[in-house]
Amino acid sequence: MPPFHIASVVSQSPAGKHTFYYKDWGDIANPKVLLCLHGLVRAADDFDFLAEELRRDYRIICPDLVGRGRSDRLRDPQHYQVGQYVQDIVALLSSLQLSQVDVLGTSLGALVGMVLATLPGAFVRRLILNDASPQLHAEGMRALGAQIARRLQFSSFEEAAQHVRKISAGQGPHSDSQWQTLARNALRKTAENTWEFHYDPALSVPLLAATEESARQGEQALWEIYDAISCPTLLIRGQESTLLSAEIATSMTRRGPQAELAQIAGVGHAPTFLHADQVAVVRHFLLR
Repeated sequence: MPPFHIASVVSQSPAGKHTFYYKDWGDIANPKVLLCLHGLVRAADDFDFLAEELRRDYRIICPDLVGRGRSDRLRDPQHYQVGQYVQDIVALLSSLQLSQVDVLGTSLGALVGMVLATLPGAFVRRLILNDASPQLHAEGMRALGAQIARRLQFSSFEEAAQHVRKISAGQGPHSDSQWQTLARNALRKTAENTWEFHYDPALSVPLLAATEESARQGEQALWEIYDAISCPTLLIRGQESTLLSAEIATSMTRRGPQAELAQIAGVGHAPTFLHADQVAVVRHFLLR
């Protein structure tokens, strides 16, 4: 038997109901719960190594955000927004009768974690932000949207895995086996026996609609959310990250929750937690 089980929960968007799935690791009776939220086009499986390392200390909940992995796709892609993901996670934790969790979020998942940390009732005990900040850039969002909108097809897993390795080079050194893991977590086989990314290409819709004004307003709102966080917070930065600058990271240690800063050498955006030293940073913050 695997040390986890996969379950689902039903949530709601303005366009109707959808089902999303999650991995549940460790002892379900353990009151210490870590919620792990993946990046924009990744999936719950990205946290398998970390969950395996921490499951004796924590119960670990790893959802596939709607539109990714095993989860449904939204009927209206305009709702692929942080607010929808927060609503889904609240529905998940309510279904599990969990009133307090620690949160580890990567990139987009970190923004969701920031909002969760401002909900009433000390909902989040400790927060870890993996290579993310409130900064938004409309041009970068639109460029990312254009990449996501392309529905790439690969004739073999090997071809697809090489592509994943190429576009993920900024995540730092990995063994061949670890690159295979990152590829498996990102891909799925189609009915036509080709390979494609597991996410809904329509995730691109809100990104392609970004304007300078909407990005400015969104960034202002995210900084207000960050400044309202009061729980202990750790900011993990890939030392070569182009998404989270050293200047912004320093600013985040001085305002809001005054996050502790841990920098991972030789890594850009974003640390993958496939390395024991990266997991140790998480363990030290959560368990001290």
